[in-house]
Amino acid sequence: MSDFAIKVNNLSKSYKLYDDPIDRLKESFHPFRKKYHHNFHALRGIDFEVEKGKTIGIIGANGAGKSTLLKILTGVLTPSGGTYSVKGRISSLLELGSGFNPELTGLENVYFNGTILGYSKNEIDAKIDDIIAFADIGEFIHQSVKTYSSGMQVRLAFAVAINTNPDVLIIDEALSVGDIKFQLKCFRRLQEFQDAGKTIVLVTHDTGAIINYCSKAIWLHNGKMKEIGNPEEICKKYAAFMIYDAKGMDGGCSKKLKNKVGNHGNGTLEDVLFEDVSKCPSFGEGGAVITGVALYDPKTFEPLKILTGGENLVFAARVKALADISEFIFGFMINDSYGNHLTGMNTHLMKEKIKMHNGEETIYRFSFTLPKFKNGRYTVTTSVAEGSQLNHLQHHWIHDAYDFQIASNEGISKLDILLNLEDIKFSKNDK
Repeated sequence: MSDFAIKVNNLSKSYKLYDDPIDRLKESFHPFRKKYHHNFHALRGIDFEVEKGKTIGIIGANGAGKSTLLKILTGVLTPSGGTYSVKGRISSLLELGSGFNPELTGLENVYFNGTILGYSKNEIDAKIDDIIAFADIGEFIHQSVKTYSSGMQVRLAFAVAINTNPDVLIIDEALSVGDIKFQLKCFRRLQEFQDAGKTIVLVTHDTGAIINYCSKAIWLHNGKMKEIGNPEEICKKYAAFMIYDAKGMDGGCSKKLKNKVGNHGNGTLEDVLFEDVSKCPSFGEGGAVITGVALYDPKTFEPLKILTGGENLVFAARVKALADISEFIFGFMINDSYGNHLTGMNTHLMKEKIKMHNGEETIYRFSFTLPKFKNGRYTVTTSVAEGSQLNHLQHHWIHDAYDFQIASNEGISKLDILLNLEDIKFSKNDK
């Protein structure tokens, strides 16, 4: 029989919510025990097990119940129903700065935080040099934590959490605060923990980290466990759900629009989901505007957000002309998380002769094979212009119009970041 480090059975957590603070007092003293509250179910019917030495990832939108679940596992919150058990010593990294006293120095907080985690002074003394070295915050270790940046706080908190040799390590989205160098350092240490047979629970919005580091994934939605299983499959379903079904995703280029794009190759396309780009950073003369973009699978027509490299895909843009344009150019570039332009193409380089007339709306498409980039986050910048490659008028340039993620367990066999001109194809259709 397998040895489980964590067992959760029908776990739930509810809160009483009152429309007015005085309603709490009314409810307490009402002679007939009238209820003035309504229940909010942060968690409902959560069931799962984590084998000793395994890493489980938990994903879900904000408010799904991820942090509530971790707080129960670490003993910070008491469940309203159900049972749970965690074997071994736990070390956790929850909200930024939790367990820190801002008036104490970083060094004093190491001992303070370690005590909260259940470690003795002698145990912390034995690890203090390793903790200070890993945090790598220099002389600030002797300054009060209230003077720390968010990155310095998470450095110190993570250094304490991983250097106290826990049996179970629980991390809630904290690594997203640190810089890329520190994040890589942390993930290397997580790999060492896995090799040592430690159990890890990782809550993050970084689906790439879940695919690469976790043996199982849990998808929480509205306090319920929507699905549990293979990390790659769960993450792909989650990404598709967030594109199609999530509500109220404000900011950035989040609004989704469905638009029939007609014929493309063999067969007829279903409705392709375009992203509204009106809120994306952009500039240009305005003779033509891009009103929506899509990156999709040419076979299933589904939007693509998590890729491994080597896939055949289509980048499409819906364009409206606000003036007559005799030498129209449409193009795109793929950028890494540092803003470096990795590859791209435009219709001028492909010797496409295009004209647009005032009021015309057209959907332009590039079909190509995605190069095998390294794991990480990428964006697509796109633009429409008039003229030639060296001498043109920029009508609408949109920074980071679309984002996607590369998450692959395979190494890159060769440096292949340039699109082959023989492989890429261009097409269009008028609306």
